[in-house]
Amino acid sequence: MSLALHFRKAARNNAWSNDRLLRACAELSDDEFQTRRTSFFPSLHETLNHNLAVDLYYLDMLEEGGVGLAIFDGIQPLAAPELRTTQLASDRRLIAFCDAQDEALLSRLVPTDRGEDGMVSERVDDLLGHLFQHQIHHRGQAHAMLAGTRIAPPQLDEYFLAFDAGRRAADLTALGLKGPEALH
Repeated sequence: MSLALHFRKAARNNAWSNDRLLRACAELSDDEFQTRRTSFFPSLHETLNHNLAVDLYYLDMLEEGGVGLAIFDGIQPLAAPELRTTQLASDRRLIAFCDAQDEALLSRLVPTDRGEDGMVSERVDDLLGHLFQHQIHHRGQAHAMLAGTRIAPPQLDEYFLAFDAGRRAADLTALGLKGPEALH
């Protein structure tokens, strides 16, 4: 499998996982969503809003939008239902970006705004790898926090396997996405 194909699949996994987790979080009251919990960020609200903010920052870099770190100035924290809608829009941008990549485009350098450290050129494939790792890292923390609530955390880790195709089919259909098996 090419790296470009892997990133196309990873982008869809990212959208599916975010949606499943945010649908579960939407079953919580706003107080439950914002309740202080043990993790890197102290609540589901802060953790999942952080994921969205970082997605928007990296998408700006990948699309060479030029906003850079200033993107964080305009981001307002959202409640779970609004966060789900906004995250899905971000995930669809990421899918579209990944769908447009090939091996040559993945190796190109793009400028990244690193604040006091200045502009740093990074490879697109490295930025995508980091972005997906970042999402997985914080989704795992949110998943663990959700386990401490009355809402059972959803299964998120078998997206790439044929074994799980039937279990994710309805979710993917609702999102208008194809599963990994359809991208071969």
